[in-house]
Amino acid sequence: MLSPQLIQKYNTPAPRYTSYPTVPLWENNLNGEDWEALVKRAFGLFGSKEGVTLYIHLPFCESLCTYCGCNKRITKNHSVESPYIEALLIEWKKYLRLFGEKPKLNGIHLGGGTPTFFGPESLKRLLSVITHSCDIAENPEFSFEGHPNNTTFEHLAALAELGFDRVSYGIQDFDEQVQRSIHRIQPFEAVEKATQNARNLGYTSINFDLIYGLPHQTIATLEKTFERVAELMPDRIAFYSYAHVPSSFPAQKSYEQYLPSEIEKRNLYDRGKEILLELGYVEIGMDHFSRQDDPLAKAKDLGKLHRNFMGFTTSPSKMLIGLGASSISDIHLAFMQNEKGITAYQKAMENENWPIVRSHAMSDQDLVIRNLILDLICKHEVIINEELDLFLGNKQWEQLAEMQDEGLIEISPKKLKVTDDGVGVIRQICKVFDLRLQSQNKELIFSKAI
Repeated sequence: MLSPQLIQKYNTPAPRYTSYPTVPLWENNLNGEDWEALVKRAFGLFGSKEGVTLYIHLPFCESLCTYCGCNKRITKNHSVESPYIEALLIEWKKYLRLFGEKPKLNGIHLGGGTPTFFGPESLKRLLSVITHSCDIAENPEFSFEGHPNNTTFEHLAALAELGFDRVSYGIQDFDEQVQRSIHRIQPFEAVEKATQNARNLGYTSINFDLIYGLPHQTIATLEKTFERVAELMPDRIAFYSYAHVPSSFPAQKSYEQYLPSEIEKRNLYDRGKEILLELGYVEIGMDHFSRQDDPLAKAKDLGKLHRNFMGFTTSPSKMLIGLGASSISDIHLAFMQNEKGITAYQKAMENENWPIVRSHAMSDQDLVIRNLILDLICKHEVIINEELDLFLGNKQWEQLAEMQDEGLIEISPKKLKVTDDGVGVIRQICKVFDLRLQSQNKELIFSKAI
């Protein structure tokens, strides 16, 4: 366990490192023609052989959950489904033309928003076009995020027919007072039903998203939440730190006075992790846990774990194509983010223009640092070589030496290894190697690291 002094020291804003460089530090140096050329090049170099993975952003929700930092539009008008699907299909066909051949599809992830805002028939309409335009890889990862209150048996059955066998349910907390504060009211019975429906239909992986640091949370309420979790024993658990950013999400101001202190928040995480380990889960890293027989746990043991904008994955794809408003594509050679506004995104698709709002072409140094940070997060160790020495200066080595004295890392002549205590501040360790962030003078908005 980290001491209160170290918690206070390292509980400062830091990226979650789903990419390197992180989005606020992208150079925005690509136009539509540049993006097309890089997609073609990446597909020729490795995408054709390795396959591609798709992230599809479905941004609509019927009500606002105040803790949420996702890109979403609140509406009860389901007529928005059809024109949005049309825009997604236009974007996908643009990529198919660039590939020039039927791609191998390693996985699909539906994120949001609330993907199950869309009716089963709408999802089938979208996904059947996409899957029929691809060769499906052996053992693909097809997953979606579901709200337990509106993920029906029909949703699960329709997606199962299309090859989906993974679902992630947004639980956050089972305590009623906490749920009322964050406007995410869902009874245990709804979660239980959604979980059993998925298992009865043959879903092989069920994930629960839980959050620590929410208003009114205490050790006692957290333990009761985990008692209910233990009744269902999902295959994976993401135990996220609540990100309090009221400047970006004003609704969070309504419960500021009820948030736990930094020390209380860290105690919540430590107690939650302790319970998960007692239940037989293993720590994957960066707030993620799984059962011991889960593919993520096996991939970690074999050193084959990967991380991208969708989180930890076993997918070998270097090409992650994002479809939809605000989605991000990662083709290894470059990043591109779509327009966040739904209207602007759909208008761009009507005109068959790339909806680029942010972009970044990777430099040789970027690629080295990216691989280093991925190794730190996925393997908790990194090889120290001459290439690394070229990039790191005295400032970085002094920071690392201090972290070693604090018991967070162990440095040998050829390797840097993160200790068990260091895993709890892995984002701050990665930050030492983030040369683009360290070269910036301006303040950037990231959530706190603990």
